[in-house]
Amino acid sequence: MHYFRTRLVEFGVQTGRGLRQGLRALRSRNYRLFFMGQSISLIGLWIQRVALSWLVYRITLSPLSLGFVDFIGQIPIFFLTLFTGVWLERWDLRKLLLITQWMAVAQALVLAALTLSGTILYWHIVILSTFLGVVNSFDMPARQAFVIQLVDRKEDLGNAIALNSSLFNSARLIGPSIAGIAIAAVGEGICFLVNGLSYLGTIAALRAIRVPPRDPSIRPKPGLSGVIDGLEYAFNFPPIKALLILLTLLSLFGMPYLVMLPVFAKEVLGGGPKTLGYLLASTGVGALGGTVFLALRKSPIGLGKVAAYATALFGVALSLFSMSRIQLLSISLMPLVGFGMVLSVSSCNTLIQTLVDEHMRRRVMSLYVVSLVGTGPVGSLLAGAAANLFGAPLTLFIGGLVCVGVSFIFYRNLPGLRTLALPLLKEKGYS
Repeated sequence: MHYFRTRLVEFGVQTGRGLRQGLRALRSRNYRLFFMGQSISLIGLWIQRVALSWLVYRITLSPLSLGFVDFIGQIPIFFLTLFTGVWLERWDLRKLLLITQWMAVAQALVLAALTLSGTILYWHIVILSTFLGVVNSFDMPARQAFVIQLVDRKEDLGNAIALNSSLFNSARLIGPSIAGIAIAAVGEGICFLVNGLSYLGTIAALRAIRVPPRDPSIRPKPGLSGVIDGLEYAFNFPPIKALLILLTLLSLFGMPYLVMLPVFAKEVLGGGPKTLGYLLASTGVGALGGTVFLALRKSPIGLGKVAAYATALFGVALSLFSMSRIQLLSISLMPLVGFGMVLSVSSCNTLIQTLVDEHMRRRVMSLYVVSLVGTGPVGSLLAGAAANLFGAPLTLFIGGLVCVGVSFIFYRNLPGLRTLALPLLKEKGYS
């Protein structure tokens, strides 16, 4: 026990402060409201995500069609988010998020109406997924930049990011479990309806949040010149550049496993929607463990090593999962996948948020969204095509190996990156 306690301390985990340390960001009223609102809507999001993937596979029986829906739903993020980072500097983020939430409600309700009426077609799903992708190209970077406005103490930012991840992954645990039962009992349409109503929680929270008005003296460069400034800033500072590259490669080669899970549930493991729900829920168990680990950390210093180890764990677990043909074994491996995934992504998020200068935050967080989400469509489409040609198991096995290789390269470069990042973190008051 002393050995494990010592190892946790080496990774920056505060082992003696317990629950109070892990929930310290909730001291901020605005963040507490945002947290509670999202706790409802994120469960609905995961219910819809599972139901949509099952609906697509049920009506097409094609891994490529699954990959294409994911591609078309995220490709707007790739093309638009670079520009939305500049546009966001002109807008009140709270008001913008209210607009994006209502648009997401509309998308979910239209999807529910078409499905419940029995008129849903594949091209309907493609159009509605594209619409939601455009909405998310504004919503996602706005959310990332909005978090820092919600915490009263800058030292709580890392904890707020970890709690956001814990909320997301608690929803990943609860939502798919509900979806697996609901799809079998009442069909996908009710799942879409539930998701549309669940957004009301976040809308209510956003209406209650009070943040200072945007400084009118801030006048960002317009259009392309502002985008170029953001790119130059990020890629001229090696630590941020390395983190963005790590996220991009993780998104391209590792994240497509989510798109392939319906194929594994039905074809590889011989199950149904409940099996898919169990796979996603068990991923959520591991991911929740990862977020607890991060929430107990006090400082962002040392997160580079955590990101490297976590990416390697994710890759190894994904490759092992791809080789399993036993339901119980596959479900047992998914917590390792979730643990590694959330540790890697959240560590990178925290480091970028703490390293970036305030005047560049919205542009850099847009690059973060492009790296993690915007490149996902390419990965999903490639994974869908590869699964059609070589099978889903081999596709995931190779993706896992690539993630392991990426983690090794990142780890080898950590000493130089740490030399550049550490003085900046200490200058900002982190120790």
